[in-house]
Amino acid sequence: MAKPKAKTRARPKRKPRAKAPRPELPHITLSSLRRPPGSHRARIRKGRGPGSGIGKTAGRGGKGQTARTGGQTRPGFEGGQMPLIRRIPKRGFTNPFKQPAQVVNVRHLGKLAEGVEVTPETLFGAGLVRRPDRPIKLLGMGDVQRKFSVKGVTVSASARSKIEQAGGTIASLSPR
Repeated sequence: MAKPKAKTRARPKRKPRAKAPRPELPHITLSSLRRPPGSHRARIRKGRGPGSGIGKTAGRGGKGQTARTGGQTRPGFEGGQMPLIRRIPKRGFTNPFKQPAQVVNVRHLGKLAEGVEVTPETLFGAGLVRRPDRPIKLLGMGDVQRKFSVKGVTVSASARSKIEQAGGTIASLSPR
């Protein structure tokens, strides 16, 4: 037995809803500005009695040096025990003004353009050193494929021999 077809009902067209009128915004002035409720909490008033929750010791624990105002110790203080910095032996001298040489291996000179003079500025431009005004030393790791003219850079003995074997020249670095 065949089922009768379900009737499809045509939906009635909706009427466009009337837009509700927007409420008129109040005129805002500096004197009428208020912060949203709950956005500001009163600051904690320490040491104002037991009802405050932070009374009596005011979060500083009990007694002693750290409970007092101005009661801090210097860094490295070990409670009166002989501090580590004074227990270990002292020897020698560290020069605070020492500038260690920036190292560049000769294999990296291939990044430079053909016929460019190797100076601190060209090495800096190629991204091989960070500071052109600090000492730079060429070391002999790797091979040299092209001729290079080196000026203003300290050169190790192995780097010197490799550059000269490739037909390059090295101008002596004047002492500072």
